[in-house]
Amino acid sequence: MANFLLVHGAWHGAWCWQRVLPGLIQAGHRAHAVTLTGVGERAHLLRPDIDLETHIQDVMAAMDAEEMDDVVLVVHSYAGMLGTAVAARRPQRLQHLVYLDAVLPKPGESWSSTHASATRNARIAAAHADPLNAFPAPDPSVFGLSDVDHAWVQRRQTPHPGGPYTQVLDFDPLQVARVPRTFINCTEPPLGTIDISRLRMRDPKFWEGAWLPGSQVIEMKTGHDPMVSDPDGLLKLLLALT
Repeated sequence: MANFLLVHGAWHGAWCWQRVLPGLIQAGHRAHAVTLTGVGERAHLLRPDIDLETHIQDVMAAMDAEEMDDVVLVVHSYAGMLGTAVAARRPQRLQHLVYLDAVLPKPGESWSSTHASATRNARIAAAHADPLNAFPAPDPSVFGLSDVDHAWVQRRQTPHPGGPYTQVLDFDPLQVARVPRTFINCTEPPLGTIDISRLRMRDPKFWEGAWLPGSQVIEMKTGHDPMVSDPDGLLKLLLALT
């Protein structure tokens, strides 16, 4: 039995894992999906001072409350920042770290560091203009979604707190590298804000050579929200890691 802890990306919530969670549980594993402060069903807690540390603590608190060790930590998109932080602080609690089309940061970078300047400036400006310091979700078509999947995600997305967008993360890559890692690369269509991570996941010099040993890359021919667009395919990949 494995302990799966699933962490959504920006604008999403635990709701996005609805098509994956039952399969993990039916296979005999424990599985819990986190909702980060200020989004999803916790959107009523949105406030200007939410920062990266708030969300890191959300993940670690869920791990503690669910009494999970030997965790398969699955982090989607923005939550790559959070998974990296948790692995650096608690490598002994993790069995596997899965970057699901996620941010792969360098020490001292923020989530926004690898984004195009137009994207970064627009999001920062939107957050500054918002009384709650949040910026709106993009149209789900950028995740490769259409029809009922598009409508489902569009009506559930919520603005994302602006603080975590620009706050830098300091961590020790050697600590993170103690944890076996898988990067699931979603390629059809590829999301532009993950392009830098796609280069890093195969770079022998990334994290000064610490990334590639103990890591692997798996490709999915689907868009950025595979838990929505190809839940069966994602479930199969996750089960194969246990």
